[in-house]
Amino acid sequence: MTTTAMNRDQARFNMIEQQIRPWNVLDTEVLQHLALLRRDDFAPAAHRDLAFADVEIPLLPDARPGQSMLPPRLEARIFQELALRNTDKVLEVGSGSGYMAALLAARAEFVHSVEIDPRLAELARSNLQRAGVVNVFVETGDAVQGWSAKAPYDAIVLSGSTPRLSDTLLRQLKVGGRLIAVVGEAPVMVMQLVTRTGEDSFTTANVLETLLAPLLNAPKRSKFVF
Repeated sequence: MTTTAMNRDQARFNMIEQQIRPWNVLDTEVLQHLALLRRDDFAPAAHRDLAFADVEIPLLPDARPGQSMLPPRLEARIFQELALRNTDKVLEVGSGSGYMAALLAARAEFVHSVEIDPRLAELARSNLQRAGVVNVFVETGDAVQGWSAKAPYDAIVLSGSTPRLSDTLLRQLKVGGRLIAVVGEAPVMVMQLVTRTGEDSFTTANVLETLLAPLLNAPKRSKFVF
């Protein structure tokens, strides 16, 4: 093993112990997947040294807010909260580097990842292929209000924030399905886990407060005029 590889293995270990565990990510299987999946292989070469740092990593030279890898602790908490099973079909809204999709695919049966920017869609495909991930399907399009072609889903993940959740998107969950997203507008945003409990019923649990750039074309909150 080269010195660089050893350094990265140590950095990955430190990421898990110093960033991820303190964020109450304690599921043994989740931690194993985080240790095995090479996050640095999904980071742009120019920023590979930051792959295990507690920062967002821009994915394009002209990246707009949100076109980045999420901080590792946020990815890990999303992964844990979904509690995926090996029979689950997942929709990911926003592919980014492909890393989150690869994590999801480690526990799910299939992941359908939809990316609005063709450059990022191609980046994700390339990274996933190089990592040998075969159960992720990346498509180019806008899925912020759902992706009916592959619906319904056992789980849905939004990789950016949204001022509100689209009813159309929620109804693409199977009964018993879960959706996780950061909902709200700065300075107040909350990661929410929504479970579809019946044809017309949903429950929502607030997981934690955080800040995240909004998805492109995310639905706006209604503005009431009195």
